[in-house]
Amino acid sequence: MTRLIDGKSIAATIKQRVADEVAQLKKRGRAPCLAAVMIGDDPAAASYARSQARHAEAVGIEHRLIELPARTSPEQAAARMDELAANPAVSGIMLHLPVPGPLDAFALQQRIPAHKDVEGVSPANLGLLALGREALAPCTAAAAMECLRAVTPDLTGRNAVVVGRSAIVGKPLAMLLLAANATVTQCHTRTRNLADHTRAAEMLLVAAGAAGLIGAEHVVPGTVVIDVGTHRVTVIDANGLEVTRTVGDVRFDEVAPLAAAITPVPGGVGPVTVAMLLQNTIRAAARQK
Repeated sequence: MTRLIDGKSIAATIKQRVADEVAQLKKRGRAPCLAAVMIGDDPAAASYARSQARHAEAVGIEHRLIELPARTSPEQAAARMDELAANPAVSGIMLHLPVPGPLDAFALQQRIPAHKDVEGVSPANLGLLALGREALAPCTAAAAMECLRAVTPDLTGRNAVVVGRSAIVGKPLAMLLLAANATVTQCHTRTRNLADHTRAAEMLLVAAGAAGLIGAEHVVPGTVVIDVGTHRVTVIDANGLEVTRTVGDVRFDEVAPLAAAITPVPGGVGPVTVAMLLQNTIRAAARQK
């Protein structure tokens, strides 16, 4: 039978470990603090910020939400990021996306020092990851690895196929797999004869950002499938009504019967991503004096 990889359960385990470590840090006078910057009033970003605050506070991490108006100038935004970077009470910094059009999100993220870059998106952290050195890894890539290890603890020599090449998921995910001694093939939406590659996988990790890209024709029986994609789509239900659902990059109903284990969407990689952000925050706090 196919095993569903329960992201909520994995996240709960990580958060309990984080809470224990937070308590130890506080005993040593090093209370962790996560500063999240939100510019403008994007509803999705605001919803995520509220959820993030609840999770942080549940494990004892102070969460500071810095809300800036949409009319904030590039100079004002940069100055605010620099202020947080220089504040010794702030352990980690993240920037909620999207930002208003006149602002450059990449440029603002680069103002976050590597040791406070809890999203793991700075060139320094990505470079360390590529070199196989200790780094704050991008949260979603690290979450996908946690889901994979829940069912395949030893990845040595196993064939892993990553579908996706983004700088914050696909590429770092391939690097994390290589560091775990997996044999990695990296594909993407422009790969010719994609199924020829994916059907060779023992472990298929999909982060292509394309709803329903992977179907039964891409998978052989016994594959472990990690679906990183999250999309809101409108479909027609059994009663002929339009409903909005959350789906992944994998056509779950087709692939699940073939998979040895698979992450559902929602409830798979998503909850673990938030837990990895909290884990990165305490790691950052522990390294800072």
